Amino acid sequence: MRVSTNGMYDSGTIAMLRQQDALIKTQQQISTGRRILTPADDPIAAAQALNVSQAASINSQYSVNRGHALTSLGLVETTLQSITSNLQDVRQVAVNAGNPTLSDTDRKSLAIELRGHFEALLGQANITDGTGNYLFSGFQENTQPFTHKGFNVQYNGDQGQRLNQVGPSRQIAVSNSGTDVFERIKNGNGIFVTAANATNTGSGVINSGSVTAPASLTGHSYDITFSVSGNVATYDIVDTTSGATLSSGNAFANNNTISFDGLQFSIKGDPANGDKFTVSPSTNQSIFTTIGNLITTLEAPSSGQPGGTQLTNNLNSALQNLDNSLENILSTRASVGSRLQEVEALESMGEDFEVQYEQRLSELRDVDFAKAISDLNRQQVYLEAAQKSFATVTGLSLFDFI
Repeated sequence: MRVSTNGMYDSGTIAMLRQQDALIKTQQQISTGRRILTPADDPIAAAQALNVSQAASINSQYSVNRGHALTSLGLVETTLQSITSNLQDVRQVAVNAGNPTLSDTDRKSLAIELRGHFEALLGQANITDGTGNYLFSGFQENTQPFTHKGFNVQYNGDQGQRLNQVGPSRQIAVSNSGTDVFERIKNGNGIFVTAANATNTGSGVINSGSVTAPASLTGHSYDITFSVSGNVATYDIVDTTSGATLSSGNAFANNNTISFDGLQFSIKGDPANGDKFTVSPSTNQSIFTTIGNLITTLEAPSSGQPGGTQLTNNLNSALQNLDNSLENILSTRASVGSRLQEVEALESMGEDFEVQYEQRLSELRDVDFAKAISDLNRQQVYLEAAQKSFATVTGLSLFDFI
């Protein structure tokens, strides 16, 4: 078989270029730390690496979202903690106001202190995050949630909760509606409200009462009207919703328990003839209304009788409603705390995923340095052998012997 001189040169050149290409590729793998330089090097591994990289990128974005969620929820929690402290101070003032040794002037001084707490609560309800968005305005993050004229506070936001996508299948609320936090608070004992008529002249003080038979509750309103003749006091119970008289001429004794239609309460003291007490279903009452009513109570003269009894009834009502407000704030804090824990748990899981993604990408893409260096040394030997053999073969030309 004849081999032309041109063929020998071409064959030798191709062999050397092939060895040089392999050597350069190995050198690039070592310098970059990557086994796959182009998808052609390992199509299957390259496709898998692309999928893993996309999953890792999505996980990184979720991590950013979780960071924002933790910041927002942390600010909400801090604000609610401040509100809790403020309401506890208001409650302490209300307790102090019940001291019988205080004068009208003393109670007016307490009312001035409460006005400061009222303004502070408004400021807390209108707080913003670091970017100027209001925390308690629902979806209307650029709208100031609460405005007021005197003690009349108006909510301007909506009922929504802003959500953050913190996981592939999990959105979490990072804000709370101002209505839920400050306004949707049941007054009285949460089921019904007891109150003394403002025109009462006796010393009867009514408590908040309780439910004895939930199935018997009607949701109606009632009047309890007293008749006093000599030392004998009786009362009538009228269902003002239906107009029916439930009972009449009931004998009354101090601190007597009164029960009907699945509810009960007691009245302490001595009601006067014509005194009236009411029972009505609980309704939503805002924290601002509760504090505003308390301030109005303390600013009104209440020395002597019946002012002292009216003050006691109003303070008892205010304390009950303040307790309800505190309970609602604490419930909201518990909800925010559980969301914080969930986000932290998801963040920990996301960090574990990140480690797994990096490990898998390393398995798919990273070069085995021991093997690559061994291949580089071997390819250098192959290239040198190819070069030497090429020089030997090209030296066998017939012209060298002529």
